[in-house]
Amino acid sequence: MSRRPNDPQRRERILQATLDTIAEHGIHAVTHRKIASCAGVPLGSMTYYFDGMDSLLEEAFIWFTQQMSQQYRDFFAGVTGPEMACGSIVTLIHSSEVTTPNNMELMYQLYAFMNRSAALKAVMQDWMQTSQTTLVQWFDPVTARALDAFIEGMTLHFVTDRQPLSREELRAIVGRIAGGI
Repeated sequence: MSRRPNDPQRRERILQATLDTIAEHGIHAVTHRKIASCAGVPLGSMTYYFDGMDSLLEEAFIWFTQQMSQQYRDFFAGVTGPEMACGSIVTLIHSSEVTTPNNMELMYQLYAFMNRSAALKAVMQDWMQTSQTTLVQWFDPVTARALDAFIEGMTLHFVTDRQPLSREELRAIVGRIAGGI
């Protein structure tokens, strides 16, 4: 008879605590001890569930990007054509559902450290591909890629600009990128 784990959500709590710790302290200051403390788990759990810090960071960012990708896809639920997709892009950029301070900090950390880690670079590439796959339902692959890059950059601008672009201005730019839609 196999033994059931005492804490079946421990692994997920560790992943979430890793993301929380990165958002609070930055990836450079993350330690097993900080994560274990944040997750409320014994320090030994860290090596039981993960081979080391690199694999923990990779899995945490995979988990984060999967959550973000689901939120991204949710913005396009029910979209039936390119014009509606353009409207959804504007809503995605203009809303605060995706551009939360925590999400933005995690994105900055992933962007900053992906060039130091082939695994994190692959996580970023997979995330970009997932976003573009969503967009190719309504746009050709090159346009989908351009729109995805615009979304990435404009979410950063939207949370940092002193005067973010209005919905109407964003819609005009999205329409230009999408070929006059």
